[in-house]
Amino acid sequence: MADLFESKKNITEKKYPLAVRMRPCSLKEFVGQEHILGEGKLLKRAIDADRITSLILYGPPGTGKTALAHVIANVTKAYFHEINAVVSNVQELKGAIKSAKERERSSGKKTILFIDEIHRFNKAQQDVLMPDIEAGNPVLIGATTHNPFFSLISPFISRSIVFELKKLSKGNIIDILKAGLKNKERGLGNISIKIDEKALNFLAEASDGDARIALNALEVGALTTKPGKDKVINFDLKAAEESIQKKAVVYDKDEDGHYDTISAFIKSMRGSDPDAALYWLAKMLYAGEDPRFIARRIVICASEDVGNADPQALVVANAAFQIAEFVGMPECRIPLAQAVCYIACAPKSNAAYLGIEKAMKDVEEGRTMEVPKHLKDANYRGAEKLGHGAGYKYAHDYKDHYVDQEYIPEKRIYYKPIDSGYEKKIREYLDKLRIPKKDTA
Repeated sequence: MADLFESKKNITEKKYPLAVRMRPCSLKEFVGQEHILGEGKLLKRAIDADRITSLILYGPPGTGKTALAHVIANVTKAYFHEINAVVSNVQELKGAIKSAKERERSSGKKTILFIDEIHRFNKAQQDVLMPDIEAGNPVLIGATTHNPFFSLISPFISRSIVFELKKLSKGNIIDILKAGLKNKERGLGNISIKIDEKALNFLAEASDGDARIALNALEVGALTTKPGKDKVINFDLKAAEESIQKKAVVYDKDEDGHYDTISAFIKSMRGSDPDAALYWLAKMLYAGEDPRFIARRIVICASEDVGNADPQALVVANAAFQIAEFVGMPECRIPLAQAVCYIACAPKSNAAYLGIEKAMKDVEEGRTMEVPKHLKDANYRGAEKLGHGAGYKYAHDYKDHYVDQEYIPEKRIYYKPIDSGYEKKIREYLDKLRIPKKDTA
């Protein structure tokens, strides 16, 4: 593949998408990933000192993996050879390695071998790279959306430094879009475009941290919107929606839309309406809400509103939370929906919630009660002299594994199970235990 930096002027040609043309040429132009490129960070120090070793760049699409590889090649003045693992093979790899060795012998110039989607390489292909990567020529930069510790062989990982790139923030995306609008050489700066603030914010939200999606949508919208009489393209919210093929949803993560929607979502589950709950779930996911935030609310609802009326609800909710954490969107919408339907359709009880609220209030406002002596820890030297544990009755030594004894100095009733679902059985059990009876060992 041609060295993009030996013919950099060609990249400004309109045949390339805006997302390609606007790839940063220096670290100064690079937006985001401060956790690895901030002042004093390892990767920035290595780039500045031209001491790059083999790297694996791991993160979601559109976060700058390819752009960063180009920047490194540009800053270090290395020859840049790009391969896509999806269509590559062992023969191409061997050819790239041979060319890198010849280039170093003839000109002293090192080669950066950039392999996109490197997780697609099988073990044999990865093994081909090992000896020369270890020798330092070519310098490998691999990009992957998959966790490299799962998708790459251990010897490969041990010879590379892994850097994780994060989703770009909304602010990062806005900065990238503004740069694309302003840049006259590579961007849209030679076109008169007036972009509405709502449209800019919508593109930043809808692209979900993916700069490529945002820039492509900006270019499509700008080039397909007819200019007005003043020859200015008015890029409004409608144009933004059409360019990214996604409808704007009234849902601001920091304002009323966020709180109102999550409120409706929880109340729909509490009110046993799975259809309404699914709608609010869909709206939040569509608007880009963090699925982990939604999952946390589902877990709370399972405990607060279903409780022991169906203890399995908490298990289902927790499973959905863990899956959302591990899998992410779009797949995690399915287990989230399953948990929402289960909780909405489950029998309801807030008895456990009311119980802890009353207990917390007593602790906060009332006199602090001391632990009875027979319940105190007796598993240390000197406890017997203090009378700790004396007279304690071990419940399993008694019929039905229960014995009536004092567990709190002043009797309190906090938990009042209701006649709903499984909690009805709990209530019957507690009512039976609370009937005074003789201790039978």
